[in-house]
Amino acid sequence: MAERNLTRLWTMRAIFVGICLTLMFLRLLPLDTIPRGWAGPDLILAITFVWVLRRPEYAPPLLIAGVMLLADLMFQRPPGLWAALVVIGSEMLKSRAPGLRNLSFPAEWATVATLLVAIVITYRLVLSLLLVDQAPLTLNLMQLFLTLAVYPLVVMLSGAVFGVRKIKPSDADGLDQGA
Repeated sequence: MAERNLTRLWTMRAIFVGICLTLMFLRLLPLDTIPRGWAGPDLILAITFVWVLRRPEYAPPLLIAGVMLLADLMFQRPPGLWAALVVIGSEMLKSRAPGLRNLSFPAEWATVATLLVAIVITYRLVLSLLLVDQAPLTLNLMQLFLTLAVYPLVVMLSGAVFGVRKIKPSDADGLDQGA
């Protein structure tokens, strides 16, 4: 039984990395020859937060840090800043996850929205203090709102396709097995 749980744990971690790598690949595909005037949602961030809130053992901090650092390098963002903010945010969500299990989805969504706004503000503030060129504020806000808009869809797809659902009280006993 424990061996099967350990296999499932590592399989789900591999699926998480696979999803993130696939999303990075799709985002880097040169489909347009001219720059876009809009910013799409950050699906990697949405998936990370969904998995951290629902099954935190599937997305440990080092795995999130590695995926986000690779995304920083691939998307030519300042290396490590976004990754650090996402890891800090995911750990904050992980600490609040037990309290959010008993609440409704709108409460969870509001918590994620507050955290996303704080991450974006902190990211822009740090880049401003370091005098790093940034994307226009409208693009950051567009990405923020689209990420929040697709969050319910990511929750539904994660549950339906990958079986990543909220932990039941009976599942909480074996939560940190094999981590």
